[in-house]
Amino acid sequence: MQRIAQSNISPSNKGTISIALVNEALSVAHSRGFNIEKIVQQAGISAELLNFPKARIPVSAYAQLWIELANHMDDEFFGMDSHPMRRGSYQLLVKMVMHADTIEKALTDILKFFSVLLDDIQAEFKVEQNLVCLIIHDQTHTKRMFSYATFLMLIHGLLCWLADQRIVIDKISLKCAKPAYPQDYYVRFCENIEFDAASNRVEFNADYLQIKIKKDKKSLYEFLKQTPQNLLVRYKNENALSLMIRRHLIKHHPALWPELKELSQQLNMSEATIQRRLKAENISYQQLKNDIRCDIAIERLSKTEDCIQDISDALNFHDPSAFYRAFKKWTGVNPSAYRQNTG
Repeated sequence: MQRIAQSNISPSNKGTISIALVNEALSVAHSRGFNIEKIVQQAGISAELLNFPKARIPVSAYAQLWIELANHMDDEFFGMDSHPMRRGSYQLLVKMVMHADTIEKALTDILKFFSVLLDDIQAEFKVEQNLVCLIIHDQTHTKRMFSYATFLMLIHGLLCWLADQRIVIDKISLKCAKPAYPQDYYVRFCENIEFDAASNRVEFNADYLQIKIKKDKKSLYEFLKQTPQNLLVRYKNENALSLMIRRHLIKHHPALWPELKELSQQLNMSEATIQRRLKAENISYQQLKNDIRCDIAIERLSKTEDCIQDISDALNFHDPSAFYRAFKKWTGVNPSAYRQNTG
């Protein structure tokens, strides 16, 4: 067996985000003639990567992109509504609802705030048999998954912070078609997402509505300081099997990663169950392992000066040429070009 390097190879659980979502975020800005190359450069993302749909970037870079777009467009909603969400709107919302007594009152106030702020997307909620049904209305046409996801992230992330816990989403139904790269959505929200549905609905347990809210200025400062990055990663779908497996694997060197049969024993779960649940999340065990290795490679290429040989060894490749081929297959670019473009 190849010698196992002792260096710290594990990426943070923040992981990476598909370049497809970067292009989604840039869509309106691009159509309005903004200097996309300048904006992505300020976020630490190479414009060259926008042409490779399989590429991925660190979550921190995507969070910075959100900030840069908000600054350039004076819109914290990526320009996706006919009425802009002016810079500072979300901070104002957070300060307003932190004084609500319960999650139910906070959710009511959040939806009222967005109903005043936005024109094209509105939402209401009702309780049905101990389920909260958050209903999202399109005032004009059916939107992209990215638009619904961003709107939901702004609401859900704030509710989770107010509740001091992740509010588990049971099901999401959306009128839009399934996007080409849905994996990030399954990991952030839930694996039970229905596309081409009759209406836009988000369901979660009504017991969350009764949670009492206790927030002070210190916790407010920390939340705002870490936004939008905390909206992307802090309240991820903890029930996603892919996330559980990821956390299990990154504790060990890739050379020690188990085969599916051994993994099923370690997780006390049948192979069939693992395969079925991963399939529901639009991923396979092999793809998940490749994604983790890709995340490790991206983190080391973008944040360290480690040579290609060391990264190749850390990822358990027999030689750098094999790592080159795999990384290009994963992202569309070779490791040296990726480092050059993100450096």
